[in-house]
Amino acid sequence: MTDTPLFAPREPIFPKRVGGFFRRLKWWIMGITLGIYYLTPWIRWDRGPNLPDQAVLVDLANRRFYFFWIEIWPHEFYFVAGLLIMAGLGLFLFTSALGRVWCGYTCPQTVWTDLFLLVERRIEGDRNARIRLWKAPWDARKWRLRVTKWAAWLLISVATGGAWVFYFADAPTLARQLAAFEAPMVAYATIGILTATTFVLGGFLREQVCIYMCPWPRIQGAMMDPGTLTVGYRDWRGEPRGRGSAKRKAVAEETGAQDARVRYGAGVDKDVAAPRQSRTGETLGDCIDCMACVNVCPMGIDIREGQQMECITCALCIDACDDVMAKLGRPRGLIDYLALDDNPPVLPGEHAPVRPMGTDATQGAETGVPAPTAAARPDVDDATTNGAIGVEGRTATAPLAAARPFITEHGEEWRPKPIWKHVFRPRTILYTIAWAAIGIALVVALFVRPEIDLTVSPVRNPTFVTLSDGSIRNAYDVRLRNKHGEAREFELSLTAPGALRVDLEGEGDQSVIVPPDNTWLQRVYVTAPPEDPAAQTERTPFRIWVEDTVSGERAWRDTIFNGRESFDERTGNAG
Repeated sequence: MTDTPLFAPREPIFPKRVGGFFRRLKWWIMGITLGIYYLTPWIRWDRGPNLPDQAVLVDLANRRFYFFWIEIWPHEFYFVAGLLIMAGLGLFLFTSALGRVWCGYTCPQTVWTDLFLLVERRIEGDRNARIRLWKAPWDARKWRLRVTKWAAWLLISVATGGAWVFYFADAPTLARQLAAFEAPMVAYATIGILTATTFVLGGFLREQVCIYMCPWPRIQGAMMDPGTLTVGYRDWRGEPRGRGSAKRKAVAEETGAQDARVRYGAGVDKDVAAPRQSRTGETLGDCIDCMACVNVCPMGIDIREGQQMECITCALCIDACDDVMAKLGRPRGLIDYLALDDNPPVLPGEHAPVRPMGTDATQGAETGVPAPTAAARPDVDDATTNGAIGVEGRTATAPLAAARPFITEHGEEWRPKPIWKHVFRPRTILYTIAWAAIGIALVVALFVRPEIDLTVSPVRNPTFVTLSDGSIRNAYDVRLRNKHGEAREFELSLTAPGALRVDLEGEGDQSVIVPPDNTWLQRVYVTAPPEDPAAQTERTPFRIWVEDTVSGERAWRDTIFNGRESFDERTGNAG
């Protein structure tokens, strides 16, 4: 038995501010997503008279969903189902190709936590200041900073809950009602619930939501494979860790400027490209164990320990490590987006990537420089590091592998896969095809759907009535659907064998006016003369047509006419 608790008490995490490409990308994504969420209900879209002019509206009262020029009716819920399936496949696709990019960049929990951290940092200071404040006693200053921060969080939370309810009613009208305390109680209740959840989840629980409440960290294992690009640490380059100094002078004298550029890359100066060495003479890796990657992590993990369920691949550790590497004059990419199946080869019994040993006669003849030994540490660049993603504006160096290649167990020179081979794999291609097929099907269905429609429900009790002249009459409830923005006159007719006649209850002819963007339930009677075959046959199929007298558009439904033979003389019941 173990005494390890199922739920570990929360240790407060104080992420340090960091700059870099991925941090800027997250700021942009946060601004765009929050802007879309808060501003979309206020966008107007003219649909004509008697229709709402809000661009995006979920009209529960009238059972409609409006999205700019698209209007979804209740019977068209398959559009919503298709969009949900596309969202799921899209999540699978991006996870298979790039890991948990949804979690790290666009998940609402991540976006609002980033916003709350931004407010916290502006009020209380960066990491060290917040740690000191956490440990400080509750004096006047601490109360002032905490209350100010909580008040800012509360305003954001109220705005979040308020923006949500605006999607379900006309935003300007509901805003005035909320301000005058005249809005429905359900609106206030919804705002209150969402305010509380946003305040607690974004301000206090934060990473606990991702670890304990969200199922996606546990599902992602089935979506990823060794070819997936995800945030990782190149231990073969960074280990062993330690704070050492580079043997600048020795390398400069040994190789000269030209050979140093060949060995370490054209973009790296010879005086800062040398392997680092500890005070005991041990050759060190590029990692100086500065903990910068840990200090910026919003989940509080050490990416150097390998893949972990808590990692949301926000890539802030990449920015932190790149900044340290730049200060040390080392190439970027010690921590980067990489694929697990693209590490240098390791032979059985070996603990480091395999490189050729000793002096290469051919290389020595051409350059006069002995071939590097396996103890030397490689420096790699954006384009050649295990599927790393190159970023515009970063300093790139020529691959050291070109001068000192890794050798596979088959004696072949090892090269990392290009990025496109990681992104375009059988799994991602299948996901893309399925996603695109559903999207195309939805678009086609959207453009071919009719503007008028009808449903026909035969009245079952009784199935038919015998009139005084011997005619047989069936009754049907026909629901007419007018999707136009103005009232339309619909005319009903039949396509049937014999002399079936149609009559509309309450109407003098075969036409009825259907209100705009609405449905109309009409009782319809179909009558067969006594001598007509339909009156004497148990079941006679026929078709009911409806035609828009303005546009000429038509729709139809097949149904059944019940005759005398459907009456069971032994029981006296209509069959």
